[in-house]
Amino acid sequence: MKSKILMLICSVLLMSRVFAQPTEKGINYMNAYKEIAINEMLRTGVPASITIAQGMLESQYGESNLSVQSNNHFGIKCKTEWTGKKVYHDDDSKGECFRVYNTVAESYKDHSDFLANRPYYTSLFQLDPLDYEAWARGLKKCGYATETDYPLMLIKIINDYNLNQLSLIATQKKNAGSTVQESTAAISKPDSIINKNNSITSPVENEVDTAEEAAIKKEAEAMVASKKTETVKKKSEYPDSVFTINHTRVIYVHAGTALLALANKYNISFERLLDFNDLEEQDILNADNLIFLEKKMKKGASDFHIVQSDETLHTVCQKEGVRMDNILEYNNLTKKSAINAGQKILLRTALPNSTKTTNIAPTSSNTSNK
Repeated sequence: MKSKILMLICSVLLMSRVFAQPTEKGINYMNAYKEIAINEMLRTGVPASITIAQGMLESQYGESNLSVQSNNHFGIKCKTEWTGKKVYHDDDSKGECFRVYNTVAESYKDHSDFLANRPYYTSLFQLDPLDYEAWARGLKKCGYATETDYPLMLIKIINDYNLNQLSLIATQKKNAGSTVQESTAAISKPDSIINKNNSITSPVENEVDTAEEAAIKKEAEAMVASKKTETVKKKSEYPDSVFTINHTRVIYVHAGTALLALANKYNISFERLLDFNDLEEQDILNADNLIFLEKKMKKGASDFHIVQSDETLHTVCQKEGVRMDNILEYNNLTKKSAINAGQKILLRTALPNSTKTTNIAPTSSNTSNK
């Protein structure tokens, strides 16, 4: 009986958090840290709307003991790699170790890095940064929070405080180069809401927008439409699932993907995945890439490859599905050899010794083609 009463009390308290209306302290919190959240989205890709909503929820709008005493607004625990200051609080267990920051900005930066650099959050960065509902549910799925209704609470906060406009501003700033201060000046209170389709609507009936507000909304809607078109074009370059290049299984993955998570997904050892793709040891990909799931062929499907302006030896190997060692052998090159646009790279066999040097690019000490 007591357990049922406790469950009922917990449910009431939880629902009161979920359906609470916007408050002045919430608006003040948003205004205090929105520029940091936008800059972090530009730096790492973590949506500003999610960052602020998590900050509000985890820090109790900046009023929790952990946030006041330690500037820790996201409840990030020490973990083994943390070498900074520490403080101990009761959480899931008694006396758990939490990180201490010199400033709130440090807490925000560490929160972004925490999500961006851990393999189990990689799937989040495949999502549209404007799809805050998918991000909220993804955080729960990836294990960020233990509360069952954590996604619902984040979504409610984002809607109540119109936080998705911060993510829109970050995207606009990235595309147009406007300053954060100029973009965020108009968002000081939740006057409008982004709905599920990312279109902007007002919660106040018969509200008349100023010319400036109307222009901002029109630009935001155009940007969303443009982003959707851009996403379709990008996805059409390679299939979304496993395909083959030169009779070898390969998948196209985006920047931010964790190779360890990819190896686990396809039941390949991490070391073999690196070997298959002629990669030095690394975890997070810093650029979109073709990743082979088995050993590449020794010979290409065609006799040669003509180098494009943005290609390296590594990208040639990936695009043609040929092992790096073999391409180096066929062309009398080393991994540090520079290649130039228009150069012919042999893919199947080396030319006779008397002529094969015609396709060799000079070695550059400033160029590395790993």
